[in-house]
Amino acid sequence: MKVLMVSWEYPPVSVGGLASHVKDLSTALVAEDVEIHLITQGGEGADNFAKEEGVYVYRINKPEISTPDFLTWVMLVNFNFIEMANSLLNKYDFDLIHIHDWLVGFAGKSLKHGNHLPLVTTIHATESGRNHGIYNSQQKYINDVEWLIGYEAWRVICCSQYMEDEIHGLFQTPRDKIDIINNGVDLDNFDVTAPAGFKEKYTTGNLVFFIGRMVREKGVHVLLEAAHQILSAAPNTQFVIAGKGPMLDELKGQAHNSGIGDKVIFPGYISEEEKEYLYQVADVAVFPSLYEPFGIVALEAMASKTPVVVSGVGGLDEIIDDGQDGLKALPGNANSLAEKIIKLLTDQPYADKLRSNGYKKAVEEYSWQGIAGKTNEVYQQVLDEYQTSEWAHVKSGSTI
Repeated sequence: MKVLMVSWEYPPVSVGGLASHVKDLSTALVAEDVEIHLITQGGEGADNFAKEEGVYVYRINKPEISTPDFLTWVMLVNFNFIEMANSLLNKYDFDLIHIHDWLVGFAGKSLKHGNHLPLVTTIHATESGRNHGIYNSQQKYINDVEWLIGYEAWRVICCSQYMEDEIHGLFQTPRDKIDIINNGVDLDNFDVTAPAGFKEKYTTGNLVFFIGRMVREKGVHVLLEAAHQILSAAPNTQFVIAGKGPMLDELKGQAHNSGIGDKVIFPGYISEEEKEYLYQVADVAVFPSLYEPFGIVALEAMASKTPVVVSGVGGLDEIIDDGQDGLKALPGNANSLAEKIIKLLTDQPYADKLRSNGYKKAVEEYSWQGIAGKTNEVYQQVLDEYQTSEWAHVKSGSTI
């Protein structure tokens, strides 16, 4: 089977969790005997074409002309995606197209109709969910594009029951058109040992670690609100808050103005290696999201044998069994978050129990090979239905 995949992000271009998801899924699909040709953005010194772990990766150049706004720029990138895809369609006989999220939606729609190929769409998050509603014209536009890619898709894939409910509720997408396939974690990536003295770069005491985009939905401001209580119970604690985003300066200001600036380190973007080492040395990994379709970072921490505290929202609520393999705080509640983190910092046997059970769950329930197998089953279902459809006859030039 040959699949043409289109994604806004792919390593080394990475804004959130999408890049790692698409990379790990694509690589695992190759092991399922699926040939993946992936089109994505270029940049950061990456080759325009490379075969990476069996995946054919084509990186397009960014538009060379200025645009009045972000949405116009997104459309120009989609045109470039389509141009690259058309050149590949002249060389390869693809079975289907698989796109990820609204940013590549128009490329997927155009390629579907232009080539009479079935379209599979993965919706990783929604604009309404990210903003807790739709409040302006740009958000409405993105919301409408999300509806469109679900409408155009033969099947829609999402990562949790929470996301199925959201997609069905927002877009009236029929539930029998949606497949829930969890995200996964590559255990080998986190089977590392931090170099001697690594933790001491940050602290000689407790280390509380967060990584993610600096946006309101990730709840970092709630963690900073909880810091005073945590420091009262465990004074020798350092917070490492890694990542970039539009709220970074605001969050730095919050830490400074609340008098804990010396207890919080904002390293910005960190490498994969640095991330893996920080998971290893962290006493607690904390993900206090207000909105989270899945929460792959929680799985990464569990795979690193790091005890986890999350907010009980979205996909995080489905991953963690409270008190067994992690702890869940009330979303947006700094007191609840502080209580959970303090418990793990002050009760080592309890933290060790969660550490062990979390690792076991990551191993047994969230392997990428199993996820790729389920994705391949969706592909096969689509192809079986497509081959008996009117579309297949149109493509072959015959009539029904």
